[in-house]
Amino acid sequence: MSHIDRTARTFVKSLRTAFIVGGILSIILGILILIWPGRTAQVATGIIAAYTIVAGIVYLALGIFSRTKGGWSRLGHIALGALFVIVGVVAFANLAAFTASFAIFLGVLVGILWIIEGAVSLSVVGQSSSRGWTIAFAVLSIIAGVMLLFSPLWGAFVLWWLLGISAFALGIVNIVRGLSFRP
Repeated sequence: MSHIDRTARTFVKSLRTAFIVGGILSIILGILILIWPGRTAQVATGIIAAYTIVAGIVYLALGIFSRTKGGWSRLGHIALGALFVIVGVVAFANLAAFTASFAIFLGVLVGILWIIEGAVSLSVVGQSSSRGWTIAFAVLSIIAGVMLLFSPLWGAFVLWWLLGISAFALGIVNIVRGLSFRP
């Protein structure tokens, strides 16, 4: 067997392993979201809060220890870092409330983005090769966006639930893909 054949076999085995492991992790995530949606959302919020604290510490360090930045830049880094640390600590202090607030924020954000996406689609309908599908997409996007704005927490819950279903289904697909690779 040549060196190229061994390298190709190793690559295929690595790819196969990556698909299978990724699929298993995706299935686990999907199951966790579907069985314990609130707890899983709190864990995700906790991870974001931890990231926020770490990012805040980095910004603080940049502002305090930087010798190349000017006064306003240093002050901005310190202020941003302090804000990040405060938000992260507040999030950990009441994780359940922060999770609900974060879900509402995401629901409103997605709602606004869907409305904008629908409006943009309507603005280019004349250039589209499939006018009917473009109009249908735009109308559905705007309706879904408005619904999310009126009930962002419920909408975020539905989106979270759909994420769980998608993660589970995509995990199965990735495992099948990984098992179908032949070295």
